[in-house]
Amino acid sequence: MADPVLVPWQDNADNAPGGVRAVVYNGEGDPPAGASDAVLYVVPYGPGQRLDVIAGMPRLRAVQVLTAGYEHVLGVLPDGVALYNGRGLHDASTAEHAVALILAAQRDLPTWARDQSAHRWRPFYTRSLADARVLIVGYGSIGAAIEARLLPFETEVVRVARRPRPGEGVHGIADLHRLLPDADVVVLVAPHTPDTEGLIGGAELALLPDDALVVNVGRGPVLDTGALLAEKGRVRAALDVTDPEPLPAGHPLWEAPGVYVTPHVAGGSATFYPRARRFIDDQLRRWATGEPLANEVRAGR
Repeated sequence: MADPVLVPWQDNADNAPGGVRAVVYNGEGDPPAGASDAVLYVVPYGPGQRLDVIAGMPRLRAVQVLTAGYEHVLGVLPDGVALYNGRGLHDASTAEHAVALILAAQRDLPTWARDQSAHRWRPFYTRSLADARVLIVGYGSIGAAIEARLLPFETEVVRVARRPRPGEGVHGIADLHRLLPDADVVVLVAPHTPDTEGLIGGAELALLPDDALVVNVGRGPVLDTGALLAEKGRVRAALDVTDPEPLPAGHPLWEAPGVYVTPHVAGGSATFYPRARRFIDDQLRRWATGEPLANEVRAGR
């Protein structure tokens, strides 16, 4: 009998190619019988991301996560086990959410929602997205998807990544301080690494013009929470990720002026799930035929 692979959805098991014994585990409760023999583990998405069970899989050869970020896995991954991420799966969902956050903040939709609840008719004119200069910091596939959705709104998009890519019009992070004073909106899509922790802190926020907007759909610690709170609303923020996370009840971010929070949901819209299922089906086909899996971020033995 073939060695088992753990998959999060029944339809992946139903579509597993010959030579693959797919066992369903959605992260709830204890792993199913035989999980200790698993050679490939597709980590469930969302709250069921059970990484603790990896320790009970001594035969494991590869781990597939469905998130683009994978820093949370490295500390529990045994030596010699390959790691693959979900790069590309969240591009559309995250880009939609990022643009929704920008529009909500620029057109003050939270205020209109509160006024509707209060049956209050109070018209006033708002900011706009058109003609805004938007910095996308951490420009990769998600950044490109955000840009594609912003350009029809008549924005100017400035691309920023860890290293400059002149042929692609991408600035390096060393240019950030020079670019911030002219930014109307800064969108953070960067992963959380030692280099990006606190990337946008007090010095960077101070460089932004009054009423600029910082949108974080990357990782919470990329933006210094204390520094943002110290701005007292001079710089606004729309945050799908926070530091700390989950954001505790009573944390000052909940009531901070000019701050709009959503609970880390950007990547998980209805668009994500069918794409993720198709991706895992293809990974299982590759596994069965001995082809290299897509999206390798750490090689195995």
